[in-house]
Order: sequence, then C-alpha cells, then structure tokens
Amino acid sequence: MGKYILSLDQGTTSSRAIIFNHGGEIIALAQKEFTQIYPKAGWVEHDPNEIWSTQLAVATEVIAKAGLTASDINAIGITNQRETTVVWDRNTGKPVYNAIVWQDRRTSEYCNAVKQQGHSKLIQEKTGLIIDSYFSATKVRWILENVEGAKQKAQNGELAFGTIDSWLIWNLTAGKVHVTDVSNASRTMIYNIHTLAWDDDLLELFDIPKSMLPEVKSSSEIYGTTAGNILAAQLPIAGIAGDQQSALFGQICTQPGMVKNTYGTGCFMLMNIGNMPKTSTNNLLTTIAWQINGEVNYALEGSIFIAGAIVQWLRDELGLIQKSADVEQLAKQVDDTQGVYIVPAFAGLGAPYWNQDARGTITGITRGTNKSHIARAALESIAYQTMDVLKAMQADAGTPIAELRVDGGATANNLLMQFQAELLECKVIRPEVTEVTAIGAAYLAGLATGFWKDIEEIKSQWKVNKIFTADKKIDQKRIKGWEQAIKATIANTE
Repeated sequence: MGKYILSLDQGTTSSRAIIFNHGGEIIALAQKEFTQIYPKAGWVEHDPNEIWSTQLAVATEVIAKAGLTASDINAIGITNQRETTVVWDRNTGKPVYNAIVWQDRRTSEYCNAVKQQGHSKLIQEKTGLIIDSYFSATKVRWILENVEGAKQKAQNGELAFGTIDSWLIWNLTAGKVHVTDVSNASRTMIYNIHTLAWDDDLLELFDIPKSMLPEVKSSSEIYGTTAGNILAAQLPIAGIAGDQQSALFGQICTQPGMVKNTYGTGCFMLMNIGNMPKTSTNNLLTTIAWQINGEVNYALEGSIFIAGAIVQWLRDELGLIQKSADVEQLAKQVDDTQGVYIVPAFAGLGAPYWNQDARGTITGITRGTNKSHIARAALESIAYQTMDVLKAMQADAGTPIAELRVDGGATANNLLMQFQAELLECKVIRPEVTEVTAIGAAYLAGLATGFWKDIEEIKSQWKVNKIFTADKKIDQKRIKGWEQAIKATIANTE
C-alpha cells in the first residue's frame, strides 16, 4: 500500500500535481501554465490536449521531484475547473472542438431566450442553478450546433461529453472509463440534484443526446485504474470533486452552516447546508457538495467571476505591477481609495446580481487618482463582492455567519484579508495548508482506499495559520459608494 496520495488539480490557468503524506503535509508540487485562447470578445477556450499533456507532465514531474516511484502512490484524487466543457470522439479520443471554458459568454443570448421562454423556475427547481452561459449545457449545445457533423455523430452515439474530470479520467484509463462525480454533474444544468440522475426534460430542452453523458458516481470511490503505460503503474483513481466543492471539503467544512471562500481567478463562497437541498431566494446557487458512502451533502454557492484575475489585469494589461505579489505594497502607499471603486465585471456579474451583459466599470476618478488608488480599489473590489455574496447567504440561511474560512492565492495578501474581516464584521481564518482544493481531492481519494479511516481522522489535520478580526468598522459611506458603483455598472446594460 503506497504511503502517499497524488492530487491532480486541473485549474483554469494551470495544471498542478501535489503529493500529500498521511499527515496531510505537502511533499512536492509541480505546476505548468497552459494557453488561454480568446477567439472573439467574451469567448474563452482551452486546448483539451494541452490540458491533458500538462496534467500528465506535472503528475510525472511531481513523483520524480519527491524522489518516489509510482508504486509509492496509494491513490489519485482529481479536482478540476468546473463547467468547462469537452466533447470528443469516442473512437479516436480526439476532441471535436476546443474546451469551452466556464468564463465563456458566447451562449448568453441563447440563455436569455431560454429565460424568455419561461424555463427559469423549472431549471432552478431541478438543478439548483440559475440559467447562465456559465454552466455546461449551453456550451455542449453550441458545439453540437456549430461543429460540422457533430450533431449527427452525437445522435449516432459516437461522441462523449465531459467536464475536465471526465476528460482526464478518460485519458488516464486509455478510454476505458467515462465517469464524473455528483459535484461536477450538478454544474452542468442537465443534472437533477434531487433524483441524482441526468434529467430527460432538460436534455430534451437543450437537445443533448443522453448517449454522450458520463456515468455519475459518488465523490469518493474507486472509478478505475490508470493504464499501465501511464505513470508506469496501475494506480486507483479514487476521488473526484469540482474545485470549489473540493476546497469546502479540504477546509473541513463538513458541518451545516460552515462557510469557506476561495480567492482564485474568481471567488467562490460555499456554505454546507447538510443533506437536504434548499432553493435560494437570494440569487445563490444550490449545488451538490459531495457524496460519500451514499450520503449527499449540499451547499449554497455564490460565484464571483473576477477576483484574483483583476490583479493579473493590473499586471498584464495595465502594466502597473511586475508580479502579482507587488499589488499589496502598491496599495499600501495610500490609506484609502479616495472614492475610487472598480467593479471588475469583465465576464459579466455573478452572484447575487447575475447580469451577464455587465462589463467592468471604474467610478470616482479625480485628477488626483494615481496607480496606488487603482491598486487598492482593485483589491477592495474582491472584498466588496465577497460581502455581497455573504449577505445573500446569511439571508438564505437565516443566521449570521461567525467565521469565514479562506483559501486561494489572494489570501496571502494580509491587507485584503484584514479589510475583508472589517467589511464582514466576522473572523476570517486562513489555514496552515492553503492548498485546500488539492487536499480536498486527496482526502476523498484516501477515504475511498482506507488510507484515512474516516472524516474524524482528517479533521485534526486542519490547522490555523492566522485569524483576522474586525478591529474597526468600515464607514457605511464606503459601502454606499460600492453599491452606487454596482448600480452604475448595471445601468450601462439597460
């Protein structure tokens, strides 16, 4: 029995592989960025073959880096960027089109048409989701409608659809296994989160043949083993969860009412709501968190499309900083933004507004506005968006939230975390291991193989790095300024 778990963390901008030991400590990490493809304004694609090749490369690299061989690995866990859609030929294994990424807005008009046809209530009741181009269903439909011959091939049962977890497992098993787990299935807009099955009514609505779909499994079980020529061993693939659900599990938010927020490319806040789904009345999503030993846990989720990506924008498009970490020092050069607000609606506004036509807005600029004010406003925009989602979550849950567990790259920014605590008026807790997305998948895989006995055993591994508390209250005028900036952004779409 191997002494380590290999976690494959396939994200929006990079493929990563991390090896964890039994104590939940990181032994080695490897990462490779891959190409972002923007064929038109609002369109975002990835090359599925590049995703696979970078993911395989880092898996091989991390085992070598740790000085291990494949036989030292007990199991593989997979966590992935969600909603991103791949359609491939079952016979050749080749994608029929690039992967359409979760951020892609090409199906916005079609989504508006589906809303106007009166399907919103049905879709929310069945899937827990709000009609939006964010989810997979309309991306699959677009590929079938726009790629020559794809529709006919799909009807003949020759095409397979999958989110990134399915695509990786198909390749890891050399085409033997076509599966997904409940957490990823619940992000497609064609999966019924109550019956735990693909929904015939929705498949008919979006005109997607059932033969394309992967088999839906729990989040913690052995799905198959890697083909012998891959990683030079037959390793069990034993855990799958979409990145945000995986982070919720990695933060050990296993009790109802516990909340985590991941500060990555986007920001994703999830609250565990136990084993009964609850429909949001405040524009949040209801999603499946995970299924372990037959028991399903659900979560409320608020998705913010642009969070850490605004810092990349300051770096790559505006050239205000040389590397992302420089933003904190630049922002610290001023005490406040002097009334400047940035609403980073580069890909529309997510929760709780769900305005897919919104675009980025900067308000309150004066002759005295300098790059430090812009940097600080960019950071504060992440915290303000989080506040909006937390308020909606508190309203849905009917209870105030006392603590927020945080993870993701931007949590290294103490200025942002302190401002976040003051804005929310609650504890913001950063754990010792911030790779919670990867460790969540590792835990799910290790539970399936008996590497860890049960959830109680892994709870003790979660340790606090720093607690940020609300030392002072944020002036309500500043919050009003944010609300006005949001109103201005939305007004531009009317």
